[in-house]
Amino acid sequence: MRPGGTAKLGEREVARVGYGAMQLREEGPDDGPVAVLRRARELGVDHLDTAEFYGDGVVNRRIRAALGPDDDVVVATKVGAEPASGVIDLRLAQRPEQLRAQVEANLRSLGAERLDVVNLRRADAPPGLVAEGDQVVDLDDQLAVLTALRDAGTIGAIGLSQVSADQLRRALPVGIVCVQNAYSLVDRSSEPVLDLCREHGIAWVPYFPLGSGFAGQTHVTTLPSVRSVADRIGATPSQVGLAWVLSRSPGSMVIPGTRSVGHLEENVGAGSVSLSAEDLATLDA
Repeated sequence: MRPGGTAKLGEREVARVGYGAMQLREEGPDDGPVAVLRRARELGVDHLDTAEFYGDGVVNRRIRAALGPDDDVVVATKVGAEPASGVIDLRLAQRPEQLRAQVEANLRSLGAERLDVVNLRRADAPPGLVAEGDQVVDLDDQLAVLTALRDAGTIGAIGLSQVSADQLRRALPVGIVCVQNAYSLVDRSSEPVLDLCREHGIAWVPYFPLGSGFAGQTHVTTLPSVRSVADRIGATPSQVGLAWVLSRSPGSMVIPGTRSVGHLEENVGAGSVSLSAEDLATLDA
């Protein structure tokens, strides 16, 4: 049984509760990350989100070590940045030739011949790095190189991340299969993008589904309304926050990340949480 039911991601139906692997980039033994990944598969998770620039390929190599070639798992990767040394461990890589190089790097570290889904991470506005100088690249030029790679069979499908409704509208002729923007109960600024995704049957796979971890930012689990609903239905606040995201459209998915097997099991449990009309009214008030 796949947690949260299924929705379409590119060419495949996948569990609506997936796993975001970014937190597995921390240095140290591979045993813990491998255990988390294998437990995710045991729980029915068949959609992983990763990137070569997560720990300079460390996360991808751990996915390869834990799961090997697994035709039952859809691995979505991301391009638009690359590893860097220094306090900030990545830098933007938005130019077409850099996007192509990142696709090739993801293939190598995952040990794959083809990438299921590649998300283009734009850098027009925060959160995260903002493009300047030669990193300010027209979206059409970026989509052209990804489309060529898809036509060549190197990648299966193209997604977008950190985009506006206007940018998504421009990209629709390419056949975008998913969008990753920040979105949660405490940040609904991407609602117009979600509306477009609903209209065109595009998977909505937001990051920060419980709010960002940045200092001074509100976390979904601290909201009185979330805690009230959680107490009423016997779920955890995190599960309620994730279930709310899933409720936003049939194509909504969540990819919460963690380094803990226990926390993973809690997150996957969100797929079994059913929010009533009363619950949703409380959360949306």
